[in-house]
Amino acid sequence: MADSFPRQYARTQRLTLGEPRNVTVSPDGSRAVFLRSRAGDDPVTCLWVHDIVTGTERLVADPLELLSDGSGGFNDGEDQPSEERARRERMREGAAGITAYATNGEVSVAAFSLGGRLFAAALISGAARELTVDGPVFDPHPDPLAQRIAYVSGTRLRIAELDGSSWELAGEDDPDVSWGSAEFVAAEEMHRFRGFWWNPGGTAIATTRVDNSPVQQWYIANPAAPATPPQLVRYPTAGTANADVTLHVLALDGASVDILWDRETLPYVAAVSWIDDERLLLTVQSRDQRTLEVLEANAQTGDTAVLFRDTDTAWVELVPGSPAVLDDGRLVVAADRAGRRTILVNGVDVGPSDVQVRQISHVGAAITFLGNPLNDATVQLVYRWDGTIATRVGPIDGVNTVSAVNPVVVRHASLLLAGSTTGVHARVPIATHVERPLVQPNVTIHHLGSRRIATAVLLPKGHRHDVGDPKPLPVLLDPYGGPHAQRVVQSHQAFLSSQWFADQGFAVVVADGRGTPGRGSVWEREVHMDLATSVLEDQVEALQRAAELHPELDLTRVAIRGWSFGGYLAALAVMRRPDLFHAAIAGAPVTEWRLYDTHYTERYLGDPTVDATPYAANSLLPLAEELTRPLLLIHGLADDNVVAAHTLQLSSALLAAGKPHEVLPLVGVTHMTPQEVVAEHLLLHQLDFLRRALAIG
Repeated sequence: MADSFPRQYARTQRLTLGEPRNVTVSPDGSRAVFLRSRAGDDPVTCLWVHDIVTGTERLVADPLELLSDGSGGFNDGEDQPSEERARRERMREGAAGITAYATNGEVSVAAFSLGGRLFAAALISGAARELTVDGPVFDPHPDPLAQRIAYVSGTRLRIAELDGSSWELAGEDDPDVSWGSAEFVAAEEMHRFRGFWWNPGGTAIATTRVDNSPVQQWYIANPAAPATPPQLVRYPTAGTANADVTLHVLALDGASVDILWDRETLPYVAAVSWIDDERLLLTVQSRDQRTLEVLEANAQTGDTAVLFRDTDTAWVELVPGSPAVLDDGRLVVAADRAGRRTILVNGVDVGPSDVQVRQISHVGAAITFLGNPLNDATVQLVYRWDGTIATRVGPIDGVNTVSAVNPVVVRHASLLLAGSTTGVHARVPIATHVERPLVQPNVTIHHLGSRRIATAVLLPKGHRHDVGDPKPLPVLLDPYGGPHAQRVVQSHQAFLSSQWFADQGFAVVVADGRGTPGRGSVWEREVHMDLATSVLEDQVEALQRAAELHPELDLTRVAIRGWSFGGYLAALAVMRRPDLFHAAIAGAPVTEWRLYDTHYTERYLGDPTVDATPYAANSLLPLAEELTRPLLLIHGLADDNVVAAHTLQLSSALLAAGKPHEVLPLVGVTHMTPQEVVAEHLLLHQLDFLRRALAIG
């Protein structure tokens, strides 16, 4: 059977398999450790070492060998601990094999888990072996001196010795109390995926203790297998109780210290790191997220002192890599000042005045960070502050990320490059096996209207707007449109599925309006207390302005599709503006914000127990009677992020209002759709719906 783009897109997990990732460079700059599968359609990720001097690479750990059952078989999924499955879901991880690893300080030893078993790899000799310990094993980390490995087993934090023995450092018999793991909102919304941290000397561990008993219980069942018991999850919806999270320092000799701060006022633990063996750096946040404090904690007494405090009338943003400490001891944070996110060193603004900081990548003698010009969020560039001035370094276009700085390892993607490159010093590439996509984006990026909305217009292959191709094209809007995510970026890979729809005879419009990242503080906060109005207005303006530049766009046949927040936006558009939108596909949509989690929802809409007005105004359920256009709702029944109740409640409201619509339930599918057959046919089903809804022959 001939390959097609939907089939390729599905079997390559959106053209991501075979790409080097999770790069770590040794302090002496001699080797880069990374993960990569053998081919662009191989989901099994292996651990490799790249020799920076010679440019050669070695396979260090192969899951097919380490988990071989003797007959060539490989089982990675069924034996995964529930904590590992949850981590992969929170990180939107679809690959198999080694999907995470951790190293010691010298990057000479790596630890990882496979199927709930513990493995260690010697990165210099290139040998990997299993350590038979009490399990199941989750999130193993060697201590900085590579003398032992800490890991989580269920709700307990354990220590593995290199001889294979193991012992418990912390644990309780209460199944609602866990040690060393991140709670749901930390992993899903705060970008904190772990719950324990070794001190530099390897003599103690800072660890969270999470009591989930205050969090309401939800049950996610599999209707296709009624004999299967439902899965119990602790999900804190807006306005309900969060997990109770505390922080403790546990020495290997048995001593323990409770870290003390005003947890009633600042209950969220957003980031933890060690300054040295005696001091911790701790970021805590208020429930309403309008106050953030960076604390220095004494590991011997548990006392804390405020190093930095930030407040905002809307919310204080959590920025990856912030806070950190320079080699000379000065505190580095990212914070919003003068209308943009910048770098503060001991409170002094050292960031460029025209740059929005996106992430702090490395802090040592200097600061390396990612950002974009305030007037162009379609790029992500690398900047370096050398102690005097912050300047741009590396590529001047595309989307760039930094894995290491000594030497510099940059991943670079652009509109002109199929896939991406990962290079050491931008000269020594790490080989990639990503397949070349079967579509070629025919895309133009504009900044439209008075607000300069970043908008991409994709036309069918061979369609020549510049020579006045007169053929009218039905229009498909393909946004995400919400906070913390962009669709319009200078990356070839970002537009592949949109181009496939374009090649089926559509003009596809993708727009990043107010609330999306990169355009400064005011732009991001336009959605405060209203996630609907400005978001939808900007999609409308982008569509109308794009049609002025591209007269082939047929505004009598306009559809919109989206997933997650994009699904919410798609359903919102077709119900609020049926004059412009004639059909919608809403995948995994948030339809009722009272059903979404505390940390995300309360940041934008406040606490519904204090004021429920924004929740009523932003819910899709009261709009059910307004539906007059075709609407397809798609939802994974195993979704534990945006649970299927969102779609089921909207469908019920639509049925009660007598409004025809379609619902596609995806059995066994979570918020991701990694299953190959599901992903392929889901694209084809959406195309069929659009053709029917817009009467395209």
